[in-house]
Amino acid sequence: MFQPSQHDVRRFFCEVAAKQKQRTPLSPIETLAGGWVDEHPEYAADLADVEAALAAEYSVEAGRTNPFLHLAMHLTISEQVSIDQPRGIRQAVELLAARRGSLHEAQHEVMECLGEMLWESQRSGLPPDGIAYLDRVRQRATRD
Repeated sequence: MFQPSQHDVRRFFCEVAAKQKQRTPLSPIETLAGGWVDEHPEYAADLADVEAALAAEYSVEAGRTNPFLHLAMHLTISEQVSIDQPRGIRQAVELLAARRGSLHEAQHEVMECLGEMLWESQRSGLPPDGIAYLDRVRQRATRD
């Protein structure tokens, strides 16, 4: 399993943003990531300087979203949907997107579910519970 470091993730998104700006060809995963970069123009300054990105600290106390974590979660969810893993996530996300009228907004809700799953896994020391994650997404997709 590929487990990129924090610096790897930050470099990746900075490189995607630079390639988009220079109109350099992108790999398929970069194209997918680039779509989420485009959806978040508020992160342009964070993505423009690799060295500053590598040194940046994002704390809850500072009240600022970590743009790299946010983009990585978008990319993770997109990959999960593309391969339907956990099984049923594609349908749940599509239903949620239809109900919200926006894939982007739906993904933000799915991020909350993904974050909860990861937090519970870290807290318990157990592997992430994909079934509980999927159930949370389905609940959001089927409630008004």
